[in-house]
Amino acid sequence: MTNRVTGMCDAERIVNTVKMLDDDRPVADPSGPPRTGCVGDGVVPGERTAIADRAALAAFLRARREALQPEDVGLPRGRRRRTGGLRREEVAALCDMSADYYSRLEQPRGPHPLEQMLAALARGLRLSLDERDLLFPLAGHALPYRVRRGDHISPGMMRILDRLGDTPAQVMNHLGETLRQTRPAVALLGDETAHTGPARSSHYRWFTDPVSRLVHPESDHAEQSRLRVADLHGAYTRGGADSRAAELVDALREESPEFAGIWRERPVLGPSCAAKRFLHPQLGALDLHCQTLVDPDQSQRLVVYTATPGTGSHTNLQLLSLLGGQPGDARPGRTV
Repeated sequence: MTNRVTGMCDAERIVNTVKMLDDDRPVADPSGPPRTGCVGDGVVPGERTAIADRAALAAFLRARREALQPEDVGLPRGRRRRTGGLRREEVAALCDMSADYYSRLEQPRGPHPLEQMLAALARGLRLSLDERDLLFPLAGHALPYRVRRGDHISPGMMRILDRLGDTPAQVMNHLGETLRQTRPAVALLGDETAHTGPARSSHYRWFTDPVSRLVHPESDHAEQSRLRVADLHGAYTRGGADSRAAELVDALREESPEFAGIWRERPVLGPSCAAKRFLHPQLGALDLHCQTLVDPDQSQRLVVYTATPGTGSHTNLQLLSLLGGQPGDARPGRTV
């Protein structure tokens, strides 16, 4: 949130307050390199620069950690909690990094975090976009492109996902790229966050990697193809010819005759994701209902898979939750 009088966001006020209180914080050398990574500095977004201020970065991380409560991230409070906010090891787990690595960032004696680690910190600490855009310069990185804002999950969406830990659920952006999965979703679909480049998009993989189709029965493939082309057509229409969606469409038209043929029909996405059959190597066929919560500001959707109580799929879905899943798990689909 930004103060209308000062133009300063809450995150900036947190850091500035800590700076004023920290009398021992070393003063920057005026002969050193100029401040970089901020709007108006002429730095190319995504470019790595010298770390701006380790003490300020540590103070910012500490303030955000202490502001988060266990209930905010779906964790039990417990009876012996002495800290007002989250523990360092809890934040580290939320960010998929070691507790030692995160602790060194807060002390501050940590390494220069890469952009991927900063993105993980932003998700784990449930930062808003404004807070995320302050984190990057503090760590010595230029601001990420705002056109990639669809990669940053909003705190509200993360709060909902946190409460679905025993349910297959995942957050996806407008290109079909999976940004976050629950463990049951990894057990059902494999780790869809592990892909890079165009393959980050499940739509791209569907038309270029036959293995990606093994999670659905062959009788459903034609409908799946049409739904995916229609979804990309909507993203292309909203984003225009210079968008990431356009790049993905161009690549698929070159690589997949099936995609190119459906694309010429300009399909429109109607009601979808109502019921799907999934194939799991250990549990067999699962008939699941698919509900979608859309965040239009972020161009994201939260997809949740459930089963009708009393059915075999419901029983197997509960077993799937027990199986869990770990990042890097192989895709579980198979043919029958």
